[in-house]
Amino acid sequence: MRDLRIVFMGTPEFAVSSLRKIIEAGYNVVGVITAPDRPAGRGRKLQQSDVKKYALEQNLNVLQPTNLKSENFQQELKQLRPNVHVVVAFRMLPQSIWALPEYGTFNLHASLLPQYRGAAPINWSIINGDKSTGVSTFFIDKKIDTGAMILQRELTIEENENVGQLHDRLMESGAKLIVETLELIKNEIVETREQEETGSLKPAPKLTKENTRIDWEKPVAEIYNLIRGLNPYPAAWTILQNASEEYKVKIFESEKILGSHELSAGSIVIDEKNLKIAAPDGFIQIYEMQLPGKRKMAIRDLLNGFSFDSEAKML
Repeated sequence: MRDLRIVFMGTPEFAVSSLRKIIEAGYNVVGVITAPDRPAGRGRKLQQSDVKKYALEQNLNVLQPTNLKSENFQQELKQLRPNVHVVVAFRMLPQSIWALPEYGTFNLHASLLPQYRGAAPINWSIINGDKSTGVSTFFIDKKIDTGAMILQRELTIEENENVGQLHDRLMESGAKLIVETLELIKNEIVETREQEETGSLKPAPKLTKENTRIDWEKPVAEIYNLIRGLNPYPAAWTILQNASEEYKVKIFESEKILGSHELSAGSIVIDEKNLKIAAPDGFIQIYEMQLPGKRKMAIRDLLNGFSFDSEAKML
């Protein structure tokens, strides 16, 4: 049985759950590597990453390199004498880092690899209307998300689940998979397999202004999947044309309503305290929306203080 000396690498909330599970399982974490503190908010005060906050609570040794190739940082890392690196939601590693530990560097990815390699796998699995997804652990190699597979766990995507809800379930499932992977490494019984690149592979590119905009000419189901695949963050957006003004608005909670009508795509229908947007094969009923410079609001509240022109439309 191996005596593991773990260096954990991660930054956001998604990674905290994995680090917590490792600590609770009694493993020896000799160091935590996370992003440097960054200015945020109106006051531009320096903010610690979620991983750093948790690591300090546990009195763990925290390193925050600005350059992973820095000789000083790499020397600090070697002095910790790690024999396995665990990576969850961190940046690209140079080979001098991932090849350092004796028992390898493995990563947790929030998809069933080789599907959804890339930056936003959770969002794209919902945007594409998938019925299932999962988490994978694999040993890092020179390419992005291509290394030898260790373990996978599949999860069903609920019909109306949004990306925030799926994120939290994958976060917990992934944390358990991390500990299971460490158990295999500790007991010297890891069996890996190469990723099978058969059939068409779906990518998970970075979310941009272009690929998060709603196209009201698309079918209701596709629009609905885009909205829930970006709710609560970064949120699907559209342009509201209201009288002579145009507003960039974000849409959060919604519902799809299939049915025939004669309205043009993007037409707005307001019925008492409800707001629906026309698509070719039905409507998207909106429950939460955010106007520029305002907080996210329930439609009932928004309609109390905002007037839609009779010709208002979503573009």
